[in-house]
Amino acid sequence: MNIKERIERSKQLILAISKIGRDKTTIPSLKDLFPFKHYFDNKGNLKRDELNEIDGLWTRREILTRYLLVSAVLDQGPDLEGVRRLLKDVVNSLYEKEIRIFHKPIDFFKELGISIDEILEKHASIKNIRADYWAKENESNPNKYNLFTDRTNQVLGYAVYRWGVPLCVPHLLEKDLKRNCKESTEPLVEYIESWDSSETMSQQIKDNERYGLGKAIGDKAGHLFAKFYIHTYRIGKRKDEAFGPLSYELPFDSNAGRVLFRTGFLLDCAKLSDYEKWEVVQKGKGKGGKHYIRVTNIRGKKSDELSSLKEVMDSYEPICIKYLKVRIRRPSKIEIQQIPNTLLLDTKYGIGDLDDGLINIGTKYCFNHNNPNCKECPIKEFCLAYKKQKGLIKNYRT
Repeated sequence: MNIKERIERSKQLILAISKIGRDKTTIPSLKDLFPFKHYFDNKGNLKRDELNEIDGLWTRREILTRYLLVSAVLDQGPDLEGVRRLLKDVVNSLYEKEIRIFHKPIDFFKELGISIDEILEKHASIKNIRADYWAKENESNPNKYNLFTDRTNQVLGYAVYRWGVPLCVPHLLEKDLKRNCKESTEPLVEYIESWDSSETMSQQIKDNERYGLGKAIGDKAGHLFAKFYIHTYRIGKRKDEAFGPLSYELPFDSNAGRVLFRTGFLLDCAKLSDYEKWEVVQKGKGKGGKHYIRVTNIRGKKSDELSSLKEVMDSYEPICIKYLKVRIRRPSKIEIQQIPNTLLLDTKYGIGDLDDGLINIGTKYCFNHNNPNCKECPIKEFCLAYKKQKGLIKNYRT
């Protein structure tokens, strides 16, 4: 196929995945979490018309936003279902003990011993439930099941780094308001919506000199937070394009990278030799000597071939300037991580739909081993690995 045919194939692939995300994904209900039991109706739907209601000192929107920031930081590791259970179970136990970490973040540190005990206890319980299933799906050993993101059993660093750092942001914002003799019931909401776009916000959540989380949050988690805020729970106050469905990049995690590599999307954007040069593909460094796909290294890399297509660049220009707001004039080359936004321009789908679809496919069909469930996969007809290049499955891991 020539480059125009490949980009059209990629667009149809992205649209098919986005449709799956729109049709198959249900919004995770938070009504079973103690602090949010009044935020949802009996069917589990968020009462969006009550987001401005005051809960303690803060609006419901503010409390939810604090939770979503912690959730985005934690939402990684070998078993996302286990991670989410851990977050829910720990939060519920802490609130039952009147340690209200989203209403009063400093309580997490004041009662750090209890917080750590709860994390350890709930982790052990979840491991008993999930380890065998996880090991079977990942062709691994149940004893290796570990939700602590540094893959150690040292809970103190995990608790302070992954839980504590995002909880410090609203606490510091509150302190700064008081120091400046100002008041707000939504300090975190006002802070994140003060940026030009949700893409800018996702970077400032990490890199801001005063409030940035630094290495506690990666680019993927920053984009995931934007997705939670804008797409999944739709709790934002801003409704402009710069805080809309195409205003942030795809949360490029190993799951998304695996699906987009095997289906051929990434290979439509650049050559395999380019990915090897960029160390996105690292030969022999994966499990069992397979080639390892380090998805995070894609960030900032540009597609020379797609940049030569005027129709692609014509769509990319407004994405950069109006939606992501990362440029003030027409760019000369397109960044690979921003190609999905470009292909979804003027469609009914957004980045959140695409990410939901990638999660659906990656967790139900496109497993990270030699025997994914290709025959049942709803996008198999688009998939390069399934139709032509089995080696993309056999020889690569994320």
